Amino acid sequence: MDHVLTLIADPRRPAVDADTIVAVRTALAAAGATLGEPAVLARDIAVDLPFAAVAPGAAMATAWQALGERPIDAIAQSAAARRKKLLVADMESTIIENEMLDELADFFGLRDQIAAITARAMNGEIDFAAALRERIFLLKGLKTSLLDEAAARIRYMPGAAALIATMRADGAYCALVSGGFTHFTAIVRRKLGFDIDRANQLLAESDTLAGAVAEPILGKEAKLAALQELAAARALRPEQTLAVGDGANDLPMLQAAGLGIAFHAKPTVAAAVAANIRHGDLTALLYAQGYKQDEFVD
Repeated sequence: MDHVLTLIADPRRPAVDADTIVAVRTALAAAGATLGEPAVLARDIAVDLPFAAVAPGAAMATAWQALGERPIDAIAQSAAARRKKLLVADMESTIIENEMLDELADFFGLRDQIAAITARAMNGEIDFAAALRERIFLLKGLKTSLLDEAAARIRYMPGAAALIATMRADGAYCALVSGGFTHFTAIVRRKLGFDIDRANQLLAESDTLAGAVAEPILGKEAKLAALQELAAARALRPEQTLAVGDGANDLPMLQAAGLGIAFHAKPTVAAAVAANIRHGDLTALLYAQGYKQDEFVD
């Protein structure tokens, strides 16, 4: 079969039961698809539904309609080159649950004010670089020792460790590329085993933040450039690449990757990307590549 539709549920809420599989396959057949045999990737959590004769976009729309209100994600794609050789991942609200600027703002009593700016920037309502400069300026004078206290609050997204360990064990190169800060990306890289990290550098004066970051600011253009550069260095075709993120500054790299996944993304991003994970955790990226649960590396 030329294509595959993968149904994926949150592992904490298994929902891909036999009735669901029948409903989606029936809908695909009614839409003109030729169907192959389902392949269970994880019982009640993920299944591959091979198909042909219908475009992936049409198959995905058909699946969404058949799924209705079920808490299940659906990703349709070519069956070729599913296991990617390059992963470029956003960090905040993607690989980790936190927005680290919001954590730093908490020490100044400015969490709500800065979080509101963060949300608008991530939804593409305001310029990312300008918003970053504004938020950092508000933190001028913060003790640099508090960076480690903020880092102690990092909460890793469920499935993050399995995603990186499994892809690296299968020979993929994994890059953490963030519009956040090197102090935190370095910690996350070491913890999860990313090959490299790239982010913005906070400037300090003695033992306090200077209220500025080193220029140029790493934003959406730098994320896209990282994807293209890392792929070219490994002689990879676009279809061999995977990108994941949630914010507006991730959008260009998501659209350029062979498989770009909007992960619990902001509304404007979710609307602009075909592959969305709204319910599952980061192991969804492994299921989307055809990995079975028993192939995951801890």
